[in-house]
Amino acid sequence: MRFRTTILALSLGASLSALASQAGAQEPVKVVASFSILGDMVKQIGGDHVELTTLVGPDGDAHVYEPTPSDARAVGAADVLVVNGLQFEGWLPRLVETAEFKGEEIVATTGIQPIPFAEEEEGHDPTAGEHAEAGHDDHAHEAGEAAGHEGHDHGANDPHAWQSLSNGVVYAENIVKGLAAADPDNATDYRARGDAYIGEIRAMDERVKTELAAIPEDRRKVVTSHDAFGYFAKAYDVTFIAPEGVSTEAEASAADVAKIIDQIRHDGISAVFVENISDTRLIDRIAAETDAKVGGTLYSDALSGADGPAPTYLDMFQYNIEQIVAALKTS
Repeated sequence: MRFRTTILALSLGASLSALASQAGAQEPVKVVASFSILGDMVKQIGGDHVELTTLVGPDGDAHVYEPTPSDARAVGAADVLVVNGLQFEGWLPRLVETAEFKGEEIVATTGIQPIPFAEEEEGHDPTAGEHAEAGHDDHAHEAGEAAGHEGHDHGANDPHAWQSLSNGVVYAENIVKGLAAADPDNATDYRARGDAYIGEIRAMDERVKTELAAIPEDRRKVVTSHDAFGYFAKAYDVTFIAPEGVSTEAEASAADVAKIIDQIRHDGISAVFVENISDTRLIDRIAAETDAKVGGTLYSDALSGADGPAPTYLDMFQYNIEQIVAALKTS
């Protein structure tokens, strides 16, 4: 009897040990995403396998974000850090150094062909190009230095690559690859979820192309707060005109605003939008002086909250294209 009790005790101990080991193996991977669009992509691909922290949340402006001590703690404890790259998160290198991050870093734009500002200026309206030449380099850099934010200069390329859905596929592929490397036990799940998600992104890409193809090319002109839609413009053959440069840190000059007002009047542009991350006063002023109606809000650098119209990357595109097409049809 004592022998049987000993056997049972040993068996129970082994079972509990195995269960404890399984529980340990099922601990979610701690992932930090730099801003809300990346956070959503991680959530779609990682599912329950990840414990997600997003630094710049819904409606947040990553151009001017200032990290907090809790951000440093989250990054320091993370297994994986997902960033945009292309110098979008100018504040991030110092945060990573301060936090002594030792995990896997996923740069979502790896493999993407970036749009140089010079090319973007040629492809966009010349009014926006003239401002970009003066503002994308000098003003943004000076503003960053004046405020003491060394990392806020955005370099030579437009960082808003997610505004093309074909680039969104690359983002998703990079996240799948990075999560699978960091957590090989769940690699099959990451790949399966990633494949399904990429299928949805590609379907949305076709939908956007179809919607815009119905609008005459000469009417595809949109005014927005800052120059965040260069990749959208190139992918879907739309001209975006913005008084501010690629970063919301740089203010538009009076001359730039005057040129945009003249062009809106000349071309009869009615698609005028504010952005969810920007102060509306400049666009309101432009609309008032041109009798244009502000068509609503576009989501550029951040998603909406859960109760808003753009809580996910795909919802953002669906909402934006609905707003843009409705405005262009009245041009």
